[in-house]
Amino acid sequence: MENYISIGKIVNFFGIKGEAKIGFSNANQIKNAKVVHLLDDPQKSKLTIKNIRFQKNFAIVKFEEIDDINELLPYKGQRLFVLKEDAVKKLEKNEFLINDLIGCAVFDKEGSKLGIVASVSSNLSQDLLNIKDAIGKIYSVPFVDEFFPEVDIKNKKIIISPIEGLLS
Repeated sequence: MENYISIGKIVNFFGIKGEAKIGFSNANQIKNAKVVHLLDDPQKSKLTIKNIRFQKNFAIVKFEEIDDINELLPYKGQRLFVLKEDAVKKLEKNEFLINDLIGCAVFDKEGSKLGIVASVSSNLSQDLLNIKDAIGKIYSVPFVDEFFPEVDIKNKKIIISPIEGLLS
């Protein structure tokens, strides 16, 4: 599954015409998807997105292969995946896949290693990089351009420019 990334989950049906209510964390990823893979399904099904619209915090998706609620019900609870290479192609500048950020070393502008990205979380405003220092203390830092002027995914290196008190 390392060649795939999860972009959402079918949480329920929407109406009787086979539309799916999809929970997601990144609207751009689901909006840009054309074909999704259901890797949790023993048949490893693929579904083609016919159209998509957003309602509150969910995506309402119509798949070409599904025409009514009865055809959709077996897929309820399935996670939706896309090929990682397809997702990376559609990323905008300064957009990154969460899995690519985890494990990156974090350095200050002078080159001192401050820690590694242990995980990524989110609050209502932005994503947070959870940086673990050498003694195991974790700092949650808003993942915004002002604090992170350089992110080099290829070399697993991130430069941070923190304000005073951010990492203490």
